[in-house]
Amino acid sequence: MNEVVEFFWTFLHTITDVLPIAGIIFGFQFFVIRKKIPNLKRVLTGFFYVIFGLALFLQGLEDALFPIGKLMASQLTDPEFIRQSVFASVSGSIPDTIEFHWSQYFWVYVFAFTIGFSTTIAEPSLLAVAIKANEVSGGSIGIWGLRIAVAIGVAFGISLGSWRIVTGLPLHWFIISGYIVVVIQTFYSPKLIIPLAYDSGGVTTSTVTVPIVAALGIGLASSVPGRSPLIDGFGLIAFASLFPIISVLAYAQLSAWYDRRKN
Repeated sequence: MNEVVEFFWTFLHTITDVLPIAGIIFGFQFFVIRKKIPNLKRVLTGFFYVIFGLALFLQGLEDALFPIGKLMASQLTDPEFIRQSVFASVSGSIPDTIEFHWSQYFWVYVFAFTIGFSTTIAEPSLLAVAIKANEVSGGSIGIWGLRIAVAIGVAFGISLGSWRIVTGLPLHWFIISGYIVVVIQTFYSPKLIIPLAYDSGGVTTSTVTVPIVAALGIGLASSVPGRSPLIDGFGLIAFASLFPIISVLAYAQLSAWYDRRKN
């Protein structure tokens, strides 16, 4: 019963969030363009589906994705798990007191990489962009090639961001260095791919990726000794937005280099 009540309130909040968008669209249609909306019944039905789907999605975030991300981070950083996975395999015995090192959080980095790759492949906004890019480029930009290039960038970025949380290094140095690399790559990349690469960093941080990545960062910062969930827990989304640009530009540069070598 409580879940039904929670979904009801989520549904009402979703309506209030979507109403301004609907108001702008219908307002421009009636008062600026001054034409009737064709297939009005179908459009209204579509809006209802959007609101209902968003409500279900938001409820799923609260009930599943956020708790799972936090749970995985807490389990992978649990001292007992680290003792079992690292020390027992090395020495055959588990010490009572240990001093943790960033290299001992190996499974955290593996989990961050795999979850970053898989959520990006499942990202519907990235799929939509990849399909449109394939259409307007006449097939020269492959759908799977773009998706995999973006997924590798997100996976590497989230893994590196998790390492930053564990080590406690300043976030801004990573971001500044990353954008310096992007600027240099921009000068040497094919012009066709540059706008798409910059968009790839934004479309990948969407409905599927952001909730899990945010939960992972906050859960990791809450579990690692000496880390602040507010200061260290956030910032993973910045990594997930930056490194796909680098990976897509690198993919384009490698493709151009291969074509020149082949010809």
